[in-house]
Amino acid sequence: MKTFWLAACAASALALGAVPALAADDMAKAPRMGPWGFDAAGQDLTVSPRDDLYQYANGTYLKNLEIPADRSRYGSFDKLNELSVNRMRAVLEKAAADKAATGDQARIGVMYRSFMDEAAVNALGAKPMAGDLAQIKASKTLSDVAKVMGESQKKFGGSVFGAYPGDDAKDPDHYVITLIQGGLGLPDRDYYLDDKFAAQKTAYEAYVAKLLTLSGWADPAANAKAIVALETEIAKVSWTRAERRDDDKTYNPFAVKDLAAYAPGFDWKAFMAGAGLGKVAKVVVAENTAFPKIAALYAKTPIDTLKAWQAFHLADQAAPYLSKDFDQAQYEFRSKTLSGQPVQAERWKRGVTLVDSQVGEALGKLYVDAYFPADSKAKMDALVADIKGAMKGRIEKLTWMSPPTKAKALEKLSKFSVMIAYPETWRDYSALTLKDGDLYGNVARATAFEWNRQVDRLDQKVDKKEWGMTPPTINAYYSPTKNGIVFPAAILQPPFFDPDGDAAVNYGGIGGVIGHEITHGFDDQGRKSDGDGRLTDWWTAEDAAKFDAQAKIYGAQYAAVEVLPGSHINPDLTMGENIADLGGVLLALDAYHASLKGKPAPVIDGLTGDQRVFLGWAQVWRSKSREDRTRQRLVSDPHSPEQYRADIPVRNIDAFYEAFGVKAGDKMYVAPDKRARIW
Repeated sequence: MKTFWLAACAASALALGAVPALAADDMAKAPRMGPWGFDAAGQDLTVSPRDDLYQYANGTYLKNLEIPADRSRYGSFDKLNELSVNRMRAVLEKAAADKAATGDQARIGVMYRSFMDEAAVNALGAKPMAGDLAQIKASKTLSDVAKVMGESQKKFGGSVFGAYPGDDAKDPDHYVITLIQGGLGLPDRDYYLDDKFAAQKTAYEAYVAKLLTLSGWADPAANAKAIVALETEIAKVSWTRAERRDDDKTYNPFAVKDLAAYAPGFDWKAFMAGAGLGKVAKVVVAENTAFPKIAALYAKTPIDTLKAWQAFHLADQAAPYLSKDFDQAQYEFRSKTLSGQPVQAERWKRGVTLVDSQVGEALGKLYVDAYFPADSKAKMDALVADIKGAMKGRIEKLTWMSPPTKAKALEKLSKFSVMIAYPETWRDYSALTLKDGDLYGNVARATAFEWNRQVDRLDQKVDKKEWGMTPPTINAYYSPTKNGIVFPAAILQPPFFDPDGDAAVNYGGIGGVIGHEITHGFDDQGRKSDGDGRLTDWWTAEDAAKFDAQAKIYGAQYAAVEVLPGSHINPDLTMGENIADLGGVLLALDAYHASLKGKPAPVIDGLTGDQRVFLGWAQVWRSKSREDRTRQRLVSDPHSPEQYRADIPVRNIDAFYEAFGVKAGDKMYVAPDKRARIW
């Protein structure tokens, strides 16, 4: 899944209570960005767009912006997310208050109610984990531990290897189990190996000891030290995130019976049985060269350390659904220490996030019924058609691509599927049982329900209409195996899309999003899948080499950016999103020009049409992040920091130079022969 933006929906409050009143207009649509869709008051006119488009478009807004205490970053996405969260809360409060509700309304009400009953959760302490902890303690052999690790795939817990059901990249009509490297509790392997994160690693050991103490586990300090030492060794042999992006290298089919010989020391049969995958004969192994090394580490680790490791990861995953001492400990480390978030979000916000993550389509259906204007779907259909048309024109006019590859590229584009706002068929949760007063059990059962739902259909044809995001999500994505793009309902609002706003700003906003997702089908990894979603090489060798050469030129521009002292953007990690950003702006601009049908673009407040497209693009990225959050993202997030998502793509677009008169000597200037010419 290639997304437009990645972020956790921060959330949290005190008790089930009245929803803050939202005016009818606020509930109907997001606030407009100025009278014609752009927040001119947020500009900094002391900065020239020739030197910094991002600051020119957003400088005054950013100067006055304060990150809320319960967040590690804040900006356009987050502001719109607040509206989405408040709307979901209104739906949930109504459902939770109706004890006579049935079906999905009852389910979301029970899940929310059980989270908001903080007194009941606190009274239970660590008791909800007792059965799972006892199972870990009862493990006598490494095979027993491997089985428990397999069971953790469908409930709270951890494993040195992960498994997930998904589309088969080389047979996209069918599902397959993919096995991945695991075992790490910090955000990325760099946190164990890079001295920049030494303080966080030290704090992590203290956090491990804290949760083991709260869980009643013996020798918490000594076990914490052993756990972090084990994870450090796993980090050393694990693939980097950049390596894990390579769709060719991460597709390694194996017969399950051959895993024992390939990665000895780990009981694969016990693991698969524990996960409910005992009948599965074939898997895809992602980070194949890491598997034997991790299995060898597992085999030589004392069983007591492995059991303590599992107990910690169980408590770490369950902490938000346990008493306040667990919850607070997790917040202090994962949000405050790792991301710099000073205050924990109110409980009601976290409750909303929980329901959205566990029974999201049940909540999403009620959300759409209440808040999504039907005409927005039709308008989006038209915009997507415009952007697809622009991509078709770009492919046809490419000078570096040969006719055979062009034909395949156009075929792929013609087969793109588009899903807008909400699924055609909503998920059936009738087999999911939720209970008042059992938060831990509710989350565990919801997790098992989803795992079993996916495992039970392994022998079925892939559901091409299934969604990977819920309607209230502020995001969008491209699926390589489905060759489809998806735009949830909640993103179809200002600053992305204003039905009453200037067309140029809309093209720069939601048009850029659409173009971004379409381009994902042709980025450095997406281009490896064909029109049917199959991972296959459909390029001539010469065209692939030309593409890679341009991507290298583009990547060097990002690599040159030192975001924080000693911390640069890693283009090997961010390349797919960077290419999609470039394509997004190019396609938005082309589609806007086509929409004029030969007429001159209107001038608004002295700004030309092209200028407003670029400003619409820059406006969606305005945000601030805390330093710890930024440092974490630089090693773990495939998206570049927002300022550079606004500025670097446009430096490679000739029309930007024409629109703002950018010349040699200006800070935004890149010589024509140094500009990346991809799509």
